[in-house]
Amino acid sequence: MSTPSQVLIIDDHDSMRDGLELLMRRRGHRTLSATDGREGLRLLQEEGADLVITDLKMAHMDGIGVLEGVKSAAPATDVLVITGHGTVETAVKAMKLGARDFISKPFSSEEFGIKVDRILRERDERLRLRQENLALRVENTYLRSEGAAVGTPYGEMVGESEGIRTVLRFVEQVARSDSTVMIYGESGTGKELVARALHAGSVRHEGPFIPVNCGAMPEGLLDSELFGHERGAFTGAERRRRGRFELADGGTLFLDEIATISAATQVRLLRVLQDRKLERVGGEETIPVDVRIVAATNSPATDLLRGDGFREDLYYRLHVVPITVPPLRDRREDIPLLAEHFVGKLRRRTRSPVAAISPEAMERLAEYDWPGNVRQLENVVERALVLAEEEVLQASDLPLLVNVPGSQSPGRSGADTSEGLDLSRAVDDMEEGMIRQVLARTGGNRTAAARHLGISKSKLLYKIKKHAIGE
Repeated sequence: MSTPSQVLIIDDHDSMRDGLELLMRRRGHRTLSATDGREGLRLLQEEGADLVITDLKMAHMDGIGVLEGVKSAAPATDVLVITGHGTVETAVKAMKLGARDFISKPFSSEEFGIKVDRILRERDERLRLRQENLALRVENTYLRSEGAAVGTPYGEMVGESEGIRTVLRFVEQVARSDSTVMIYGESGTGKELVARALHAGSVRHEGPFIPVNCGAMPEGLLDSELFGHERGAFTGAERRRRGRFELADGGTLFLDEIATISAATQVRLLRVLQDRKLERVGGEETIPVDVRIVAATNSPATDLLRGDGFREDLYYRLHVVPITVPPLRDRREDIPLLAEHFVGKLRRRTRSPVAAISPEAMERLAEYDWPGNVRQLENVVERALVLAEEEVLQASDLPLLVNVPGSQSPGRSGADTSEGLDLSRAVDDMEEGMIRQVLARTGGNRTAAARHLGISKSKLLYKIKKHAIGE
């Protein structure tokens, strides 16, 4: 669950509005509600909000009008749009105008809660990274020497392993240049943190750092997002919009998951990299841009170059200075440092009493292969902090961590790879282990256990029966 936030709900149906307000309060959020768009925008200006949830179809002012009003009055506020059947085109228009996401009726309370939690969690992450970036500038802590870098939190690039030492030394050398950088690494290894470190250590550090997750953008939106568009360029383009290239002028543009972009977008991107000029979608004006490009992908360089979908000329434009971030399983000596770092970082947010990690718990963390890398380790530590009740985190506070047979990592030995990878069985085993653990901690109180697990009691009862727990 995300950090408690202020949520404004705008809906002209009393039952829907009241139900959403109750759902948000149960998830720990403060709520404001309004029966129409004008009242909602007034509340936003007077009270503020981290997230606005608005129905798309309402009298007087529809959801698109609300969205435009929010983006004008409070651009940093996220908007979730509720749509009905047959309004997907309007929902896409809302996304183009700046909505964070949309959800279609009918939906379950669990589905809605998960979507809201994700939006607010991503908001928290953006704010955190913005603060870290500012702190890097103010304290001027970017790498000046190997001694200053190694073993010191640089954002969350924490570690003493040779793998992280190599990355940090490389960052120090490359940051001073203006060359294009390609960062390789599995999902969750911290590629964006490396990109931010490059920006913070560069001559562009006072300019903007603009991240774009290319893989999260629908193909029809990515061109507009990167290059901007003119009014009337497509259905729903009611005003001119500057793209991320223009917003990053004088700074750094981080293109994550670059391998996912379409062939047409690759051509436009290649032209901008070559000419340092762009044209907005539907426009004729040529706009010069002064941007440093840092790209990232979880595909190995050989796969990217040999694949059918990625242009070779674009590859060589991006692959000027390559940096590879090692997976966590290849720098296991950093796991204790990272785990302690996350305990310190997350204690306040989770209101946890935990101040240290027991040797048994640390050993369990160090033995796991971490297919989700540093991001997965942070999530596991956060979940453990929520469930723990003592000052020292015990092994019993951790979720079931099982290295799945058949998923042997490079450099590891002893795993049986002859059998197939049964993902469903592994997920079921982990689910059963978590339920048994939480039931034990709550003394068999199923209502409390459901609350700890973030699911409804009826769903918990179904899973207890499914796994024959207690029989």
